[in-house]
Amino acid sequence: MIETIEADPGELLLPPARRSGADPAKLARQIAQFADRFDGMPPLFAYRCADGRHMIFDGVTRATRSAILQPGVTVQVQIIGDLPGRAPKALTVKEALK
Repeated sequence: MIETIEADPGELLLPPARRSGADPAKLARQIAQFADRFDGMPPLFAYRCADGRHMIFDGVTRATRSAILQPGVTVQVQIIGDLPGRAPKALTVKEALK
């Protein structure tokens, strides 16, 4: 069953495949197209780690745009499953922006 939560996108963990964060070209396109409008934005999808943190499955670019343009503002995140064990060593969206 999918659970929907509100979370600060800057605190979400990046998945191993997107360790460096959002694709710069895609991020620039999203900012140019949507700016800081988030109404109608599809939810982010994430897994819950055993330590309570959340790792993005889909939506790294959307999470990054949110973290840049509206830091600290929560967005809808759909939890699609649980990962066994603690969160792997991964950067948060906010850490990748530094």
